[in-house]
Amino acid sequence: MAGWTIGIIGGSGLYDVEGVEDGRWVEVDTPWGPPSDALYQGRMGEVGVVFLPRHGRGHRIAPSDLNARANIDALKRLGVTDVLAISSVGSLAEERAPGTFTIVDQFIDRTKGRPSSFFGTGMVAHVSMADPVCPRLSALAADAARAGGAVTHAGGTYLAMEGPQFSTRAESNLYRLWGCDVIGMTAMPEAKLAREAELPYALVGMVTDYDCWRAGEEAVDVTQVIAQLTDNAAKARALVVALLKGLPAERPASPIDTCLDAALITAPHARDPAVLAKLDAVAGRALSSPP
Repeated sequence: MAGWTIGIIGGSGLYDVEGVEDGRWVEVDTPWGPPSDALYQGRMGEVGVVFLPRHGRGHRIAPSDLNARANIDALKRLGVTDVLAISSVGSLAEERAPGTFTIVDQFIDRTKGRPSSFFGTGMVAHVSMADPVCPRLSALAADAARAGGAVTHAGGTYLAMEGPQFSTRAESNLYRLWGCDVIGMTAMPEAKLAREAELPYALVGMVTDYDCWRAGEEAVDVTQVIAQLTDNAAKARALVVALLKGLPAERPASPIDTCLDAALITAPHARDPAVLAKLDAVAGRALSSPP
């Protein structure tokens, strides 16, 4: 069994990881362009840690402009085995109040125009997204969130919207009718790309507001969101430390580690060498295996 190297993608309110030893910022070049920022690489005990601020330090990159392919590729190049994504979200359910955390297990993707795959003409692959998160890592994240003091809901559907504007009231109510629990702007295509890179992925949604579906309440605005971020960030940092310290000594294999074995469809003789070269990190294992 191999050891753990946890990639942490920090969203709004989480811009660093405390307690990492031997940490240093590392610049990573990818075939997909630059990631959001340098990545902070170190360890906590025997666990490797790679932290990436999703929006860049100082929150300078808008959701629609995130280079999710470069972010996931960079994590894979640095040896990450599993990805914990932490994002601020709005709530679409009364019981998921601001300050609570949701461990997401399903997504509805309403984004548009964002590159959502590493694969394409010259090397086609179709990964399954029926179960889009890693149940093992999600359960560990839920336990760590509770240990960090957060009221935590295990399971929930995340509506990924394009943004950067917040929802209309009609949209917010429609998403509730669809059975969505939280809403955000960044989890897609991030989760899809993590699956294509054979990285088990879990997402913690930190609720900042009730979106705009509640009758008689003011619409959500940035001031309200920022006010909740500080408290959420403290609990998120506690979650990360609890997760890293609580991981089993040995990392058990996951079916996601080899999910490309059942996804590659282009015949070996028809594969474009230029496309294959760009896939060296995210799909090198599967592409180098005998067909």
